[in-house]
Amino acid sequence: MNEQIKQYWHEFCQKHNLDYETPVEAWAFGATQKDADELASLVDKGIKTATTSAYELYSKDETVPKTGEWSIILDGNQQPVCVIRECCVEIIPYNLISKEHAYHEGEGDRSYEHWRRVHDDFFTREYKEVGKEFYPQAPMVCEVFEKVE
Repeated sequence: MNEQIKQYWHEFCQKHNLDYETPVEAWAFGATQKDADELASLVDKGIKTATTSAYELYSKDETVPKTGEWSIILDGNQQPVCVIRECCVEIIPYNLISKEHAYHEGEGDRSYEHWRRVHDDFFTREYKEVGKEFYPQAPMVCEVFEKVE
């Protein structure tokens, strides 16, 4: 974490009476700077309260999120936008992800059809980048979170 992000976390901890040593990750959504900006803005506005990632694509040194964990959401310039806390984390086959979860991801018109189209493309590219083929039953990490500040 760079100094600016550390300072942001320190101020957040002081304001919320939280121990500064509380573990936190800082990260951005999406594959591009534009995606990161748009998705961070949706989180900041309280529209995006869920996300999905491919369980099989977590590296050996990455941990799957857990309920109760804290994250600092960054924009496309790696600047802190807000802090979230995980409310629920489940592993669900891609083809069984609910319309409700898709709605809470807050993207586009919030329809399942839009979510599915965008995520089919996204996961197809992500899997291809590591020499794998995306498939409908792929296990996904489905997170529901709340914006704290």
